[in-house]
Amino acid sequence: MSVDGTDRGPTPRFSLAASAGHAFGAIPPPALVLLGIVSVQIGSALAKYLFGAVGSFGTVALRLLFAAAVLMLVWRPSLRMSRRTWTVVLGYGVTLGLMNLCFYLSLARIPLGIAVTVEFLGPLVVALAGSRRWLDVLWAVLAAGGVVLLMEGSGDLDLLGLLFALAAGTCWGLYILVGAALGRRTTEGNGLALGMAVAALVAVPFGVAESGTALMQPWVLVAGLGVALLSSVIPYSLDLEALRRMPPRVFGILMSLEPAMAALIGLIVLQESLHWSQWIAVLCVVAASAGAARGTAPEA
Repeated sequence: MSVDGTDRGPTPRFSLAASAGHAFGAIPPPALVLLGIVSVQIGSALAKYLFGAVGSFGTVALRLLFAAAVLMLVWRPSLRMSRRTWTVVLGYGVTLGLMNLCFYLSLARIPLGIAVTVEFLGPLVVALAGSRRWLDVLWAVLAAGGVVLLMEGSGDLDLLGLLFALAAGTCWGLYILVGAALGRRTTEGNGLALGMAVAALVAVPFGVAESGTALMQPWVLVAGLGVALLSSVIPYSLDLEALRRMPPRVFGILMSLEPAMAALIGLIVLQESLHWSQWIAVLCVVAASAGAARGTAPEA
């Protein structure tokens, strides 16, 4: 393939993208979103098993490196972009890298369901920011009540883990805003591929410094590839296809199920049981996120 995107016959990029498009086209959009949610949470659970071998930084490095390699291979993005577009790509990649580093640091210290619930406050704040509706005040109060319940039922929950989850949520909120700009300035999966490559450049030095040659063990590489596919490549691709075929408001409502799914996957895969008050806290954040997404203006 030439760098200017001229079609000169079948290429891996078009064959892979077309095959995925045909496969996804047979699946209803809500099912795509739910499959993406399940995929990313199973990927997070699998990542937690890698912490003992390569640490949280090493796991992030493997996830982003393999995800970037797959996406770059599929999309073959051109590097010929304006300076302004490159600024957006770099901002997106750095935010994505920091978000993953903070989230995996929290995941090493607190249960998966709690980490995702706290992290989900970032997108919720973005959804509620600038709202003038009284109903959105109710959603904000409900989410705040969920956080209070989460803290009361925490017991010996690691405070540093909670702070890392909050930092990841802050990065997630920024990621949404920068991602919107990325979508306006790039086409198809080109911006995502380049942004993922930048994120890998951010995370890999931390992973190498923490884990060194442990990252090169064959089973670690295979597990890292699995984490990358489950946590990044598959869910991002499913989300993009779902957003092409359903309103963003409906997408946001379905995505609000993610904290509850994370708690359920944590219980089944990692045997991480939550206190009854923590389950109520998770449901409060889910309800607040769904309500905020439902009230989002269609043009947003």
